Amino acid sequence: MPEDSANAAVKAAKENAGAAAAASRPRTPRERARARTVADILRLGREHLALHGAAALSLRAVARDLGVVSSAVYRYVENREELLTLLLIDAYNELGDEVDAAVGAVPEGDFGGRFAALGRAVRGWALREPSRYALLFGSPVPGYRAPAERTTGPGTRVIFALMAILDGAFRAGQLSVEGRWSPAIAAGLGGDLAKIRAEFGLAVPDDLLARGALAWTSLFGAVSFEAFGQYGEETFTAREELFDHHLAVLADVAGLPAAAAR
Repeated sequence: MPEDSANAAVKAAKENAGAAAAASRPRTPRERARARTVADILRLGREHLALHGAAALSLRAVARDLGVVSSAVYRYVENREELLTLLLIDAYNELGDEVDAAVGAVPEGDFGGRFAALGRAVRGWALREPSRYALLFGSPVPGYRAPAERTTGPGTRVIFALMAILDGAFRAGQLSVEGRWSPAIAAGLGGDLAKIRAEFGLAVPDDLLARGALAWTSLFGAVSFEAFGQYGEETFTAREELFDHHLAVLADVAGLPAAAAR
């Protein structure tokens, strides 16, 4: 059975990331020393992000904790905006790696299980890394604009993985909301969906693709509500169970089958 286009897009993204990593792998002692210094700057940047938030991130403060003058750090990271970009890419890729590993651990034909694994991986990472999740999905950092040419690839890994699940389920005859009422697709929305379908080679029709978009945004909404403490201290003490309930409802909204029993 030929691999579907959404899965091919995910595979290509992984291969491109691996090729880029291999190309940038330090080969000389000087390159290795530089890579270690950049890694230390990123580690300290993550620590400062957790302590002070993205808006207060300071390259000078990172240099101080690194034990060097600020001018020395600028040889490795040009400015605060570059540090934010590196932190974004690092966080997007770590989240993408966790999602890929979780989805890959579920049998290919269990599309409901794969969706649940994706959702739980996003939630688990967000709760472990709230400051980095906030950098990715919280309020924009004042004065900073992420360079799309560097962040779009890493930043779309999770939605690519979700599209692969939905498209795979549809091609396997396991994505359907037959017999349920769905609102008509307006002309403008239909044009947007057609572009998405053409760009990624999807077979999913308009109504199911629009439902998939709802599942995507609702998943991150549920994660954000918990990660940002919006429930309040005494509301929903069984939050993992609540989240699993949300996942089951969203899978049904999208037209996915229930996850297979383990």
